[in-house]
Amino acid sequence: MTHSNRSCHWRFTSLIIFVTDHHLVILLIWHETTLNAKMNPTASWRPMYNHDLSAVMLVADEIHSGLPEGASVFAERVELFPEGCIVLESRQEICGYIVSHPIPRRCPPALDNLLVEIPPTADHYYIHDLAIRPSFQGRGLAAEGIKKVLDVARNYRTTCLISVYGTLAFWKRFGFEPGMDDVDMSAKLRGYGNDAMYLECQNTTEQAPV
Repeated sequence: MTHSNRSCHWRFTSLIIFVTDHHLVILLIWHETTLNAKMNPTASWRPMYNHDLSAVMLVADEIHSGLPEGASVFAERVELFPEGCIVLESRQEICGYIVSHPIPRRCPPALDNLLVEIPPTADHYYIHDLAIRPSFQGRGLAAEGIKKVLDVARNYRTTCLISVYGTLAFWKRFGFEPGMDDVDMSAKLRGYGNDAMYLECQNTTEQAPV
């Protein structure tokens, strides 16, 4: 009887240990998943609205501290060409943005300048600004946003931008190459920093990164 009870005890203990281990594994998996979600929260692109501008400015001030632009610039772009302005949102927090709009050929705006209007002669598409907080970089989110902007740009012959911070290699993934330079363009580029480059890309049906 004693032996029988001991045997039942060991079987019961083994069963408890198994159940405990099982729950421990689930707990560890849950903890790792939760930790990864906190470190890499999901984010998605959506249209930019006026009520986003204060949060957009926080991102702009963080990423472009050396190339500041006033809130009026962003507000005007949203008003003049809302389809070219998008934000990257994660858990109702703005963590990035893209501002883009049409311009006349080879006439990108100077830094921190208002457009006043988009003229009827605007036949090029200009990516004015792309900014993403460091914690959301390196996850393909920039490529997703650029693809959305390039879908809008297909209505124009050429897409152009001013590359800063030595990002030529990044933009080449999307087909951008240095455009022709001249005195007026050189003067405008100086306002964007010493490493600024004017890039162009001929719009095609396929503009995905390689």
